[in-house]
Amino acid sequence: MDVSYFSNAQRTIALIDVNNFYVSCERSFDPALKSHPVVVLSNNDGCIISRSNEAKALGIKMGEPWFKCQELVKKHKIKGLSSNYALYADMSNRVMTILSDFSPNQEIYSIDECFLDLTGFERKNILEYGQQMRNRILKWTGLPVCVGVGSTKTLAKLANHIAKKNTQFNGVCHLNQLREGELNRLFSELDVGEVWGVGRKLAIKLKALDIYTVLDLKQANSEYMRQQFSVVMEKIVHELNGTVCIELEEIVPPRKQILSSRSFGHSVRDFNSLAESISLYMSRAAEKLRSQQSLANIVQVYIRTSPFKLDEAQYGNGMTIPLPAPTDDTRQLVKVALWALKRLYKPNFNYAKAGVCLSDMIPRASAQFDLFASEQSNSRSTRLMSAMDCINAKMGRESIKLASEGFARPWKMKQGNKSPNYTTRWDQIPIASKN
Repeated sequence: MDVSYFSNAQRTIALIDVNNFYVSCERSFDPALKSHPVVVLSNNDGCIISRSNEAKALGIKMGEPWFKCQELVKKHKIKGLSSNYALYADMSNRVMTILSDFSPNQEIYSIDECFLDLTGFERKNILEYGQQMRNRILKWTGLPVCVGVGSTKTLAKLANHIAKKNTQFNGVCHLNQLREGELNRLFSELDVGEVWGVGRKLAIKLKALDIYTVLDLKQANSEYMRQQFSVVMEKIVHELNGTVCIELEEIVPPRKQILSSRSFGHSVRDFNSLAESISLYMSRAAEKLRSQQSLANIVQVYIRTSPFKLDEAQYGNGMTIPLPAPTDDTRQLVKVALWALKRLYKPNFNYAKAGVCLSDMIPRASAQFDLFASEQSNSRSTRLMSAMDCINAKMGRESIKLASEGFARPWKMKQGNKSPNYTTRWDQIPIASKN
């Protein structure tokens, strides 16, 4: 669809967001969790990163350390689950595939939300269309979603928030159909921090200027907002007033950096364990690099001890290595990373985290390879990496991998209460029982 055709008309943009995404994914396969307070934890079961509505009602805060909640956990029998990223990624792909049937113009904004451009769908009842999206996603995946519709992306995000917080909208809020007075009333009841792109820190600065609500920001002078903040704030004001300043990005731009890191499940002292972790992280980063058809020119590696254990000796260091030629070959990238690790590693320290980063990336199609490298060598590398990716996509992650990634991995992060990989492992598919 050529959106420029509608440049002088009111746009219709929808934002679809899965409610409490991680928790909802877990509930989709475990009905016993429904109507029960549930939280999902971050790496190493550290902090709370997703909460059910029941857990929110008990005062559980986002980002709160799990160990600090144990009194509430025992009192209210709160269920804490380890993150199951394979499950969440697969469920996200299913939701986005379903939504792609509702509009040819889709921007996947995050793992649990996407924008759809519904401009030109005026012959449809947009409220009913939103309910169709909700019903199909619930029926096919078991995940509850809310739909917000507005004339800009900022308004669509606000509409989605309103749909979640106000039951009278039944999960779908269409701001384009509201009268100006009703719209302003809703905006006057919303804190300015709820606006997409504002957040907590900017909200404090705005309130210092007597801008407390969404309505206050909508009615603010856009040029003054630009002088006080930036052009981004000026665009937000325009978007709140229905002028499109942020278009849909139907093609996700390639990332400029790819970071892969984890905290260890327990302290690591020996070089071999660190080498296994660095090899694994680099392999994951290389897969992402190839998936966006890019090559990396720079490799960064870092290791560090825990800054929270002040009674232990502290050490942290990193290294940046420019590559002689851009590459996406896992073998070459791991080789460089391990070379750096040998120079970073110091014995007798309790290492808590390691990571790698790929940067200075270029599109594969426009790459200039090493003048002295043979064309056959580059072709062989490309075919090998493609074969690895195809096998792992078909047979499961790490069906084929570098030996340096290790097998036992006693250092891997804690996942004491992780659910099965219901949708990505043949041996963990749920079994329906007649009993």
